[in-house]
Amino acid sequence: MTHSEVGWVGVGRVLRVLACGGLLTACEIGSEARPLSAPVPAAVATPAVASPPPPVSVTAAAPRRVAPEPSERTRSTQALAVKLGAPGAKVDDPCVVSVAQGCARTALAPFFESLDALSSGTAKGPTVIEAFGNSLIAGDRIVDILRDDLGASFGAAGRGVLLVDRMAPYGGRGRASHSASGWTPRTLGELRAPPLPFGITGVYHVATKAKARGRFKLEGEPRGALWWLDVPQGGALSVMSGDTVLARTTPEGTGAARSTRFELPPGATTVDVVAEGKGAVVQGVVLQHERPGIVLDMLGVPSADASLYARLEDGALRSQLTEREPKLLVFFLGGNESKRLEWKRTDLTRLRDDLGALLRRARVAAPSSACLVVGPMDAVRDSKDSGKAFTQRPFLEAVVEAEREVSLVEGCAFFNLYEAMGGKGALTRFHKSGFMHDDLVHPRGRGLDVLGHLVTDALLRAWVETPPAQGPVAQVAPAAERVEAVP
Repeated sequence: MTHSEVGWVGVGRVLRVLACGGLLTACEIGSEARPLSAPVPAAVATPAVASPPPPVSVTAAAPRRVAPEPSERTRSTQALAVKLGAPGAKVDDPCVVSVAQGCARTALAPFFESLDALSSGTAKGPTVIEAFGNSLIAGDRIVDILRDDLGASFGAAGRGVLLVDRMAPYGGRGRASHSASGWTPRTLGELRAPPLPFGITGVYHVATKAKARGRFKLEGEPRGALWWLDVPQGGALSVMSGDTVLARTTPEGTGAARSTRFELPPGATTVDVVAEGKGAVVQGVVLQHERPGIVLDMLGVPSADASLYARLEDGALRSQLTEREPKLLVFFLGGNESKRLEWKRTDLTRLRDDLGALLRRARVAAPSSACLVVGPMDAVRDSKDSGKAFTQRPFLEAVVEAEREVSLVEGCAFFNLYEAMGGKGALTRFHKSGFMHDDLVHPRGRGLDVLGHLVTDALLRAWVETPPAQGPVAQVAPAAERVEAVP
């Protein structure tokens, strides 16, 4: 179903709902105000009052939302999820603007309003999603499902943020240039902090020789941007299409993250990023269309956790998120935290502090964006005995609950992936079905598809079941700065 076919539905339209163990396929919800019935932490339920927005009416009629008709792939993935005992779960979407009659605005409202605009044909540009996370998404297949399913329903607007080369000498190039040579990668997931700061990609590439090059195949994009680090003695970078120089950087040695935009000539099929000398540093390349549709930037880095995301440099975080104008920030975190708790390399207090700090920094840098934390999947202890029963990682459920608490207090939604995939024992079922690698940490094949589908399904269900927000957009600030609407 294309984005132009997904729209507001009239009264009386009958929608088909498939029984898939709780997984959403299609439904129709009215526009009444959402009651404040779900339990939320005290910091969310009784927010401090700050400069309230104008009075909000909850009685005005609002259009109804309807989920897109599932594709054949989605039906197949739903059936597999049921077979694996993965029932799905709802998103915890806290109220951030309340009125006497209930909730006027939830944490996911900015993203849902963007989907409304895409669905109704009133959107002026793309809806950008920034997906941060660890190795669970770094291979891109989980977020591929989210990107592809949302794109099939609401339109696709291109690739978004890419890397000039791969993060390692192996693996696919879905997130990187089509071909490259002369670059060495550094990531924020490394044990010892690399010498240079990171932008939102969590990766930078250093030219190891003059004329280091990354070539991107174009898909009709009209323009792009080069993100680079202005390091001393780094040398200039050129953006070229064929023999034509489209843009050239002007290094000053300030050490700051910078962005150089370029126009792409009509009919161009490739664009190259070329280092004029050894030492030039590239943080990313942006290629996307300007039409309405979904763009999902995959920003996952192996070994990452909330504490390592502190390596994002604040200026780059702010400038690059401002440039991207996201409508949804998603954080896939918790797997590495649970391991480090077991190894006594961190504790729950630090985990909460690190996650809260990351969410606050990101929210300040992108104040008009919705925010969602996706908790860890089921996990087991390392086992050298292949015949021995799996033992669940001891701190896993504590990590899930801690992430949920922090997310809701900070004005972010939370999705319990552990619960959605079936809770304790889910990894054993995935493993017995052949959907886990031998490391018993990383899913593979269609197991990744199921996890991606669980996230997509929950977001679409929340969009349909949450009545459109009433009144103007509220800038949702972290924790104590949240606002309450005057009834």
